[in-house]
Amino acid sequence: MRQEFQGHGASRGSALGRARVRLPHALEVAEERITHEQVEGELGRLHAAIDTVRHEMHALRERLHGALAHEVGEFLDLHTLLLDDPELLQGLDELIRTGHYAADYALRLQRDRIASVFEAMDDAYFRSRVDDIDQVIGRIHAALHRRDHDTSGVAGEILVTDNVAPAELAQLQAQGVMAIVTAAGSALSHSAILARSLHLPLIVGASQALLKINDGDALVVDGATGTVILEPNAEDLRGHRARTRELARERKQLHRLRREPTRTLDGVDIKLYANAESREDVAEAHALGAAGVGLYRTEFLFLQRNELPDEDEQFRVYRDVVLGMTGRTVTIRSLDLGADKADKTGLVLRDEPNPALGVRGVRLSLAREGLLETQLRAILRASGYGPVRVLVPMVSSTEEVRTVRALLRKVAADLRKQGHEIAEHVPLGAMIEVPAAAIALPGFIGLIDFLSIGTNDLVQYLLAVDRNNEALSDLYTPLHPAVLRVIRDVIRLAKSRGKPVAVCGEMAGDANFAPLLLALGLEEFSLHPATLLELRRAIRGLNLEGLRKRAPALLRAKDRVGIEAWLRA
Repeated sequence: MRQEFQGHGASRGSALGRARVRLPHALEVAEERITHEQVEGELGRLHAAIDTVRHEMHALRERLHGALAHEVGEFLDLHTLLLDDPELLQGLDELIRTGHYAADYALRLQRDRIASVFEAMDDAYFRSRVDDIDQVIGRIHAALHRRDHDTSGVAGEILVTDNVAPAELAQLQAQGVMAIVTAAGSALSHSAILARSLHLPLIVGASQALLKINDGDALVVDGATGTVILEPNAEDLRGHRARTRELARERKQLHRLRREPTRTLDGVDIKLYANAESREDVAEAHALGAAGVGLYRTEFLFLQRNELPDEDEQFRVYRDVVLGMTGRTVTIRSLDLGADKADKTGLVLRDEPNPALGVRGVRLSLAREGLLETQLRAILRASGYGPVRVLVPMVSSTEEVRTVRALLRKVAADLRKQGHEIAEHVPLGAMIEVPAAAIALPGFIGLIDFLSIGTNDLVQYLLAVDRNNEALSDLYTPLHPAVLRVIRDVIRLAKSRGKPVAVCGEMAGDANFAPLLLALGLEEFSLHPATLLELRRAIRGLNLEGLRKRAPALLRAKDRVGIEAWLRA
């Protein structure tokens, strides 16, 4: 019997397939004891399962590349660290050795013990880490029984579940999952962002789906509207086919825009830069006609390794990126690591009470002697092969900018004395993602050459809302009057001082926000290559002069509803 459920569209696309229902994770294992003679064998079973999971995650990590490796890799790295956590492993061994529990029940007890500690914490970030514990424990439990995390044979199916972790998405798509429907989740979560990059239809917040849908039911999902249809009728099937044809036409039309200029209806050229972190990203950015690389992430060089990359290793990577863009500007962001990202080198602090407000970004680079100098030397050496800019993350004070500027001058002088060929001038930029930086900008704008507004963190810090906290998903939005005013003020000041300014957060990659950002004065965007053509198409259909005339009405909006009404109009 046909039924229709409504959720929130998080990643566009239309899919038709069989339902695969995965109930909320709960390790419901009955208590089971073993004899003293069985202990070593049970420990062997458990350790073999843990090794299997390690190998699976390593193999998945190796298959990933580019921005996908960045988004998924952070979670895989965290899960790998959890697998090596002495508290987890020693606790499991102790339960089997002294409690004589079977491996399955030991997993359940240890999961509940660790989860209770996290759930009791005041910090929302650490409470959210229970999901990672469940993912890791679930993988081990699956390996004990030689199951592939309950996703074997899912080709052609639509996964219906309570939530989905970012680390799962690439694996699910590779296994043939057509779309995902979740009862919880947020359209602004890491999983949703990644699903859009993968072009995998995703609907979140369909709370009735798990209650009403069973394995094998036929489903049609529309990732744009958030609609899920159980046992679709003839009209529903016609609608799905029509959407599929329209998406195919759209992809063909977008492909034709690869070599077209990003120019508004009234003839104003807008620059579209690409966010990247690998050769593959750079090649895609070049092929799509990006103006350059607006944000090259360097973190991947420091993750999943036991020692820091030296100057020569970094130089070779940065040089290859510069050569790959064949004369187009490459903006290399200095290291942006913190305690929220997995790291084996001992570079970042562990167990910070609040990683989002901790030693990260430029704070970490300046705190570790020689770290930033080595990176700047590598970047400046790469500047001899093409135009390069240096972008500093997490800036919050004039002193930080002044220190980096002085170090950049020193490094340039040292390299020239040593006979290296470097650019005569390498522009220095600051990321505006901390409210203090936006407010203090008049005091240090003379020290920098360009700006990049990181809206992901700016929105989070400005609104005091964790974007990964589902309970606050309605509050985390760039469509807030305070956010728009800060962006407008930064753009206005930068333009008055002749400094280029771009937006490089998720907001830049959403074509729906293009009218708003153009109205606020933005003329440079930096975004994931996957959505570059969609943004180009949107901009080519807009009249910049008309949008600028409507900017005062936008800034008079008192709330999100008013801003959304402005966008619709």
